[in-house]
Amino acid sequence: MKNGSVEEIVECLNQGGVVLLPTDTVYGLAVSPKFDESIDRLFALKRRPRNVNLPIMVASDDELEPLGFEVSESARRLLRSPLIPGSLTLALGFRSEYRPDWLEGRDEAAVRIPNDGRLLAVLREAGPLLVTSANAHSAGTPDNVAEILEQLDGAPDLHVDGGILQTTASTLVNCRVDPPVIERVGVVPEAEILKYLS
Repeated sequence: MKNGSVEEIVECLNQGGVVLLPTDTVYGLAVSPKFDESIDRLFALKRRPRNVNLPIMVASDDELEPLGFEVSESARRLLRSPLIPGSLTLALGFRSEYRPDWLEGRDEAAVRIPNDGRLLAVLREAGPLLVTSANAHSAGTPDNVAEILEQLDGAPDLHVDGGILQTTASTLVNCRVDPPVIERVGVVPEAEILKYLS
């Protein structure tokens, strides 16, 4: 499919489908956490080990505490910065109280609020999603849909072709530790992040 509408993407996700779609960084594979079979299929498509947890995307930082996340002061600074929404992923821990079933057993999760109008609209409609780069595990993410489909072990239920995308992932900051640690430098340079943490 060339240009998937928000409605088509949300319908597919809400029916337990796996969606290949452009993000504001690389292409991603998305599923709703409400469907265990969808999550299983996503791991299988990527040949990803089950002990490597999937990242989460949300539409707003208002969704973090209801999901049980512990939002540290350093995380709050980054969430209030111009870097978010955008190409910055935060590793967050959990409070001891409530969290949804699909997050049980996890000590932390990588969370991102993307800066992409269509994807944000999907997240507002569908709720938080599990979204990971569209590639075979440990391989680079291709910049186009055709190469991604060749690389995956099977096909997603819906693919949205956004043309040629960059192949650099988001920058990952571990906000569970103090001071925070930049664990992966991606689109956002380290110097930009440090401005808001100092």
